[in-house]
Amino acid sequence: MQELTLAVVGIDFPNGDGSNRRSEAMMTLPGEPVALIPEPKNKHDSNAIAVISPRGVQIGYLSAERAPYIGGRMSRGEDLEAIFQGVDGGLAFIRVRFGGGAPTLPTIAREVSPASVRHRRPPSASEPDAFYPDDEGSEWGA
Repeated sequence: MQELTLAVVGIDFPNGDGSNRRSEAMMTLPGEPVALIPEPKNKHDSNAIAVISPRGVQIGYLSAERAPYIGGRMSRGEDLEAIFQGVDGGLAFIRVRFGGGAPTLPTIAREVSPASVRHRRPPSASEPDAFYPDDEGSEWGA
């Protein structure tokens, strides 16, 4: 089983029916199920995968970098469950789990110290969506 956090882009664009993606994302609670719908006839990207809220309203799309990977696994018939994770700035995030079972929401660190950031391990191939920020230092100042 593999779990990934994936970015949902385009939440600030309106849906064709006039519904508001950002409002829908803000109303969706962490842990609620979302649907992933491939759009092979999408005029902008044949790999596009729409993210649909529990109320049937589109929230956005998986990022263009991740859609081919997720779509490929979906087209091979792999079991996939997806839940809403949250909104941060111009992006929403979902959590997916391959191999059966419900995805779990990651725990949120309450406080990150500079020392803990410096000692994080680098991302590996088994964690393709991992994010490890660069150390902050005096050379970053203006």
